[in-house]
Amino acid sequence: MSHVIVSGGGSGVGAATAHAFAEAGWEVTILGRREAPLKEQGLPYATCDVTDAEAVRAAFDTARTARGPITCVIANAGAADSVPFAKMSTDSLHAMLDVNVAGVFNCWQAALPDMTEHGGQMIAIASTASLKGYAYVAGYVAAKHAVLGLTRALAIELAPKGITVNAICPGFLDTPMTDRSLANITEKTGMPPDDALKQLTKGNPQRRLVEVDEVAGTALWLTSPAARSVNGHALSLSGGEV
Repeated sequence: MSHVIVSGGGSGVGAATAHAFAEAGWEVTILGRREAPLKEQGLPYATCDVTDAEAVRAAFDTARTARGPITCVIANAGAADSVPFAKMSTDSLHAMLDVNVAGVFNCWQAALPDMTEHGGQMIAIASTASLKGYAYVAGYVAAKHAVLGLTRALAIELAPKGITVNAICPGFLDTPMTDRSLANITEKTGMPPDDALKQLTKGNPQRRLVEVDEVAGTALWLTSPAARSVNGHALSLSGGEV
């Protein structure tokens, strides 16, 4: 039986992806810091902070014991902090690197023993910020570029073990994180919500937010036999933005 672990599984992309895998017949474990959103999904879960390597290993051990070897890890947990570069601190930079890079590293490393034996897929839910720059989110962009570097390095290193490593890079998503960005724009500029949304989507040639089912479907495809040679890629889901 195939077993996937999805970090940040309590809402948004993580929740949608976890449910898509469950509907496809996978054993699923979702991870998150807060228990309430995880319980709402009705899926097996474990609470942990992905920046805490020991907590991640313990959560993976619990999931492995309950539902078998881990054959796919979707490192989805992340955060974005908007601040002008002049006002950034080293603490804010480290915060972005901790959750967006170390969180991916910790989840993938915790799955490595199973995947070394059985093969599998490591998938990062990255961002178009892995592929281009955006103003006022330098720490986030730097972290997401690092995720792509990690992806490409491991794709080469782990390929002989039957493991593929890829990054899915969506543009602005229709998720609670984007809702917070819209609220921030409205609060700071007085811009009406509809105009704020147009600002976020103007870079997408389709002039829309990316839907969570598009990410979930791409992740499922990456686990299919049709994608067995897809390795070390950054799959842009951005309507042609990048």
